Amino acid sequence: MEKSRPLWDNPLQFVFACISYAVGLGNVWRFPYLCQMYGGGGFLIPYLIMLIVEGMPLLFLELSVGQHMRQGSIGAWKTISPYLSGVGVASVVVSFFLSMYYNVINAWAFWYLFHSFQNPLPWAACPLNSNHTGYIEECEKASSTQYFWYRKTLNISPSIEENGSIQWEQAMCLILAWLTVYLCILRGTESTGKVVYLTASLPYLVLIIYLIKALTLHGAVNGLVYMFTPKLEQLANPKAWINAATQIFFSLGLGFGSLIAFASYNEPNNNCEKHAIIVSLINSTTSVFASIVTFSIYGFKATFNYENCLNKAMLLLTNAFDLEEGFLTADNLNHMKEQLMATHPNEYVELLPQIKNCSLEAELDTAVQGTGLAFIVYSEAIKNMEVSQLYSVLYFFMLLMLGIGSMLGNTAAILTPLTDSKFLSTHLPKEVISGIVCFINCIVGLTFTMEAGNYWFDIFNDYAATLSLLLIVLVEIIAVCYVYGLRRFEKDLHLMIGHKLSWYWKIMWAFASPLLIISLFIFYITDYILTGTLQYQAWDATQGHLVTKDYPSYALAVIGLLVASSTMCIPLGALAIFIKRRLKREHRSTVA
Repeated sequence: MEKSRPLWDNPLQFVFACISYAVGLGNVWRFPYLCQMYGGGGFLIPYLIMLIVEGMPLLFLELSVGQHMRQGSIGAWKTISPYLSGVGVASVVVSFFLSMYYNVINAWAFWYLFHSFQNPLPWAACPLNSNHTGYIEECEKASSTQYFWYRKTLNISPSIEENGSIQWEQAMCLILAWLTVYLCILRGTESTGKVVYLTASLPYLVLIIYLIKALTLHGAVNGLVYMFTPKLEQLANPKAWINAATQIFFSLGLGFGSLIAFASYNEPNNNCEKHAIIVSLINSTTSVFASIVTFSIYGFKATFNYENCLNKAMLLLTNAFDLEEGFLTADNLNHMKEQLMATHPNEYVELLPQIKNCSLEAELDTAVQGTGLAFIVYSEAIKNMEVSQLYSVLYFFMLLMLGIGSMLGNTAAILTPLTDSKFLSTHLPKEVISGIVCFINCIVGLTFTMEAGNYWFDIFNDYAATLSLLLIVLVEIIAVCYVYGLRRFEKDLHLMIGHKLSWYWKIMWAFASPLLIISLFIFYITDYILTGTLQYQAWDATQGHLVTKDYPSYALAVIGLLVASSTMCIPLGALAIFIKRRLKREHRSTVA
């Protein structure tokens, strides 16, 4: 079996595959959000500490296990101990959940990419109402970019309880996304190995182009100053440290089985230690690099909105009181307000409700994460750029490359254990197995293209993996250090990488990393208990903004099922092996 196992063409191809998988959408939209929330540049302190204590050690651990055992997640952990086969199954289940909803992001990226060739961009302005007497009310109350996202893209329902129908344009984009993934994984490492060169490198080219453009935008410096001005008081906030650890954990893609699957196709003597360090450092550097681009564009957007607010207020006052136009500054506007309050107090008070408070700091403080940052904030900034179609095409093409790169890892985590199975590999070629997996995921994924699909997307995104992955990785560390034996594993690594294991790795694996994961686990459980009811953000079309609602009971049941279906694989797998061995012993004693 080992001789016939396919291999990467060269170590560089393996590194590109890991980078393509690890560097994903979270680097572009979640890390900038966390910087904004927890102290700007000061957030880098807990982030880098968590990289050293958690990120690199756990990445090295998974790569080592995959390369040494030369099997997917199920076979690798089963080799260490039959009682641990459930760990691999849990990883496959989590990866299956992730694949079901993650490719929907690629469908959205396709949708926006196709619309980016229109002039003007379809989200650049609000559409006219049916009578052509004004703009659509929902769009006026929200914004043109929010309207395009919530109404034209998602056609979102008012709540999760109103499922609505499948949006066929989104469904076609999802089918296209899955067809693209299937073509990339069709021949296993033979095809994936070629694709990762593109999915790993092209996003950097786009980010460099965006960086050059972003730094020349008016107001970009405001965003950069905001990012790099550290709020050191946030270092005393435990949530800053928890979120830094979580970002490292999920950004590297630990616990899904993808890294184990990729490493299983390495040569046995590949230096996975060096590659673990390279991949983790590139991943974290990319997060900082992407944040510089994001905050430059964010500064441009905030400055544009701020000056637009000043302009509207000043224009309103000059027209109402027949004044000469002044320079567009906050000081001039405040001076004008003071003069009018003194000379025309009654008229000014009547006009006051129409004048918005303009604040650059408030614009920069508006924190947006996830799909909001990727599809609303960026779209808002892009529509105000020169040659907006070009930058829109580049941006959504970059999102597509990042998403497909991550999907290659997600599907590898599912397919590798299946193709390792003697029964399946004997009866079905890998192209058919890949096709079945993609087809099932695509059919289930159509749920997320319904009018309430985005609410279900948030449920999967928030609850399908978080607690499950923490438990999976914790069991992985315990399995290597205390079941297989750290000294035994150290000897195996010595043969693989050609030198003795550093004390740093041993301390992290045996003590620091498991304690940190246990702390994260306790935090999530405690936070849930203290928070009480689980809630979600629903779109209110009449008000043009999001409102908070409680999840209905059946949605809570789905959340519980998502968490339990993966975590319970670990004890149930061990119980199944125990019962099987017990029955065998009883059978032998009966025969004797």
